[in-house]
Amino acid sequence: MSERKLPSDVKREILIKNEVETNPDYGCPPTERPIEEHIRKGIINLDKPAGPTSHEVVSWVKKILNLRKAGHGGTLDPKVTGILPVALEDATKIIQSLLPAGKEYVTVIQLHGDVSKEKIKKVIKEFEGPIYQRPPVRSSVKRRLRIRNVYYIDILEVEGRNILLRIGCQAGTYIRKIAHDIGEALGVGAHMRELRRTRTGPFKEDETLVTLHDVIDAYYFWKEDGDETFLRKVIQPMEKGLEHLPHIWIRDSAVDAICHGANLAAPGIVKLHDGIKPGDLVAIFTLKNEAVALGKALVSSKEMLEKNHGIVVDTERVLMERGTYPSWHEFKKE
Repeated sequence: MSERKLPSDVKREILIKNEVETNPDYGCPPTERPIEEHIRKGIINLDKPAGPTSHEVVSWVKKILNLRKAGHGGTLDPKVTGILPVALEDATKIIQSLLPAGKEYVTVIQLHGDVSKEKIKKVIKEFEGPIYQRPPVRSSVKRRLRIRNVYYIDILEVEGRNILLRIGCQAGTYIRKIAHDIGEALGVGAHMRELRRTRTGPFKEDETLVTLHDVIDAYYFWKEDGDETFLRKVIQPMEKGLEHLPHIWIRDSAVDAICHGANLAAPGIVKLHDGIKPGDLVAIFTLKNEAVALGKALVSSKEMLEKNHGIVVDTERVLMERGTYPSWHEFKKE
């Protein structure tokens, strides 16, 4: 079994820059938000059923929860099942940040002729790493040749002409095309019979995975009985969708400036993940672990730790409402 992981599996250490506490009067931990705000800033680890399009599934979620806006983390074809992260209302701002996290699929491909297991193992190994792909005719993107990374392919089972594979790959990789190309490389032809997405970055087949029926039941229990317990299990805080990104935690006094679109200066940092490189997408958090913004790192973790002045992150997407924390001037008055 392959030991390689998705990009979202990188383990990072936390580096402490300053010993600072957060004021309990402002903001709150994501799991303690009032239920309406929890929904508005929530994301569902949804198990998409076979049949409907991803767009239809998102429309049903909006209708069930009576929302204006929702979005999903990567289209699945109608017949394909599996993990479809659905972001609700304000949480739709983080959807694009899931792209670099990587995805995992389990698929059954059927060969059109007999091939030895040894040859199958040898050929499939060649499909790991960067591969060239042209999107299929029925895809929703331009059919330009492009490179996609396949992080690993594990052969789970071979039974006759059927091969069960687990594939970890970059977003935008077409598994159907990989199945076809494997058949061509083996000289017998092949097609994809079944496909299920088992991971999208931090979203996995674990206790957080829920069905549309779970969403309906949870909303009913809340609306009819006032019981929000199940709804809080069905809907995760949007911060769940940022777990794969390197984090930077900032002082309470720096939060409101970031919410107004300011870039992050070195003195605002309290702690951060190691391994950050210039150009990396990073997530900025409060000391209560609330998502404040997404930005592009301008310097490395080491430089952020050592610097006492200067801009270190270019803010690209603000996630928190202005006024959640007082301005820097208000903190100075206290």
